[in-house]
Amino acid sequence: MLKIRLIAVGKIRESYLKEGISEYAKRISRYAELQIREVKEETFSKEGEAERRAAKKKEGERILAELKGAAVCLSAEGKKFSSEQFSRYLVQTGDRAGEISFVIGGSYGLDDAVKARADLVLSFSDMIFPHGLMRLIFTEQLYRAFT
Repeated sequence: MLKIRLIAVGKIRESYLKEGISEYAKRISRYAELQIREVKEETFSKEGEAERRAAKKKEGERILAELKGAAVCLSAEGKKFSSEQFSRYLVQTGDRAGEISFVIGGSYGLDDAVKARADLVLSFSDMIFPHGLMRLIFTEQLYRAFT
């Protein structure tokens, strides 16, 4: 059975997002083993570029430690797939690698080192979504890819 790791920065606080993610995770379990790994989100007091880079770097180190198998980063500047193309990618990469790690960054995005490690940088939209909502969108699309 294909192993999928969703590595995400921060915790989900909203109950409606938790419930939706949990429902799709349950549905996905018929097709793949899904693990959701949360890494600590960095907090800092200053809103400067240097502080954002430092926060992304620390989060990136935590993400890199969790990556296994093929790595896919979700980022607005990535490659766009239709749902059908995503399904084909999932099957082909799963057959080749056996395990796929998907990464959702935090409030300031992903560190360049994480993107450099990725086999694919994937965009679900040109728009930017809150990372909690993106987890729900991702799990729905993952379920759709299997069905």
